[in-house]
Amino acid sequence: MSSPLEMTTDLLRIAYSNGYFPMPEPDSGEIMWLSPDPRAIFPLDGFHVSRSLARTIKRVPFTYSINKDFMAVMEGCGDRKDTWITQQFKDTYGALHKEGAAHSVEVWLDGKLAGGLYGVSLQGAFFAESMFHNVTDASKAAILYLIDYMKMRQMRLLEVQFLTPHLSTLGAVAIPRRQYLIKLKQALAAPASFIE
Repeated sequence: MSSPLEMTTDLLRIAYSNGYFPMPEPDSGEIMWLSPDPRAIFPLDGFHVSRSLARTIKRVPFTYSINKDFMAVMEGCGDRKDTWITQQFKDTYGALHKEGAAHSVEVWLDGKLAGGLYGVSLQGAFFAESMFHNVTDASKAAILYLIDYMKMRQMRLLEVQFLTPHLSTLGAVAIPRRQYLIKLKQALAAPASFIE
């Protein structure tokens, strides 16, 4: 569905907690509120570490951070020919970050941002929005770090919107929307949070 409503941080919280996320219509730029069926998630015990990724993590001295440079991660995610990450998205998610509900994972190499991801967290759920890499496997390393971090924080649900062949090779799966909404309700009721 589409909405003429202004995309605000309050509206984002309501949307995610009810199984929706925003996406601009490619031609008009009007915000559409999507709740796809099926829905893609990463089982927190199902991430597939390929041999090449394992070699990269072992050999490349990546370092990681949470929320160190949220806007740089959004800029990195949007730095492509066709992107839905408009200035409106940067402004609104940037505001949500300042409110403590949007977060970034950064992957660094030699003091430079090698890759990362950002998304929204509510209680025990994390809704991954986008990822990028400047160094091979850095975005995959960001997902693995996120999953380990979520386990440490006793979170329950990692949602990734649509299942792509790339995400599928990493262990993401598609589940019916009805099942997703049940998992979402459980995660929102969990006594967990992304940060203290």
